[in-house]
Amino acid sequence: MKYKISRLTNSPFLLVILIALTFMACAGSSNDQPATAEGFNAIESELKEKFGNDAYYTDLKVLYIKGIGNTINTTVTEAPESLKMGEWDLSQNNWTQRSEVTIEIPQDTKAADFMFQLDDKINLYKLGGLVEASTSKLITEKNIDNPILSIAFIKFPKNGDMSKAQYAVKLEPENGGTSFTFYYTIKGDFIEMDY
Repeated sequence: MKYKISRLTNSPFLLVILIALTFMACAGSSNDQPATAEGFNAIESELKEKFGNDAYYTDLKVLYIKGIGNTINTTVTEAPESLKMGEWDLSQNNWTQRSEVTIEIPQDTKAADFMFQLDDKINLYKLGGLVEASTSKLITEKNIDNPILSIAFIKFPKNGDMSKAQYAVKLEPENGGTSFTFYYTIKGDFIEMDY
């Protein structure tokens, strides 16, 4: 009995698979994710892929720059007890470490108590949802068409008091002008809007 081995190398089927894989790889980049809960969830996945699910952060910002797309700026460590953190940027799908930081903490405390993790309490999915809510609020209350994200970030207090942590969203009109910053509790409750 003979078996015929089909060759995929000349097959249009192989070409379709390669094209599909290329599009899937590009679609997941944080660079072009929309300013939505789902878009920010994809950005969080990229952070976790780079630094791990158990990484600790003291600073995390998502900036939108026209012509470049989303840029992520973060201060992160995988080992808080080392007291060493890295300042990292992700821009145009390239990670760059800007510097290494050594932190100081009060005696008889744990470094992790002054940091946050991306989990059920603090996450980018919720922050992205608040960007959507802020955008809707700006459209209806200030009659601004198509506001765009300038920056969204987690404002974490230096003393590590989780109850004082906030989400912040800064939006501006598409063609420039007054910017509006919205502040929310970590639970997602609206605090105030500054402009």
